[in-house]
Amino acid sequence: MQTPDEDLAEAAAGGDRDAFAALLARHYDRLHGLSFRLTGSRAEAEDLAQDICLALPAKLGSYRREARFTTWLYRVTVNAAHDRRRRMAAHARAADGWGDWEINRRAGIAEAAEVGDWLAATMARLTPELRDTVALTLGEELSQKEAAEVLGLSEGTVAWRMSEVKKRLREMARAEGML
Repeated sequence: MQTPDEDLAEAAAGGDRDAFAALLARHYDRLHGLSFRLTGSRAEAEDLAQDICLALPAKLGSYRREARFTTWLYRVTVNAAHDRRRRMAAHARAADGWGDWEINRRAGIAEAAEVGDWLAATMARLTPELRDTVALTLGEELSQKEAAEVLGLSEGTVAWRMSEVKKRLREMARAEGML
């Protein structure tokens, strides 16, 4: 006579490996079949069934013999399938959000690169004196006073040059449709 599932479940919950192996041998095909019907995919069903088998030793402690073992096992399988679906949906939402973020990040980088390229090309069209002044004040972040010392000019001349640079950059941007 075969040992009832409920007795095997109780023994397996107590750590009896043979009882656990007997339960799996008896019910794995049923567990896998239901997993396939719940997921609609053979690969997903195999993953789900494997996840359930891994979690089953810990879950057996919650089996109370209030229903047949197979009924309890079906409930465990359905719950595991629902949990898996929720996790996959959450991952998909996170991936969608990540994708939007990445698209925006790349667009920002491309826009900054385009502006940087335009600025570099435009700066090359300035006179060497104006380029030197911009390089020191904006590029090296020197004050106008410090830039004047480096260039051997008055602070007023550096201020005028920066004003002239801004004016020319605006004119070039308008002419090229940037503004």
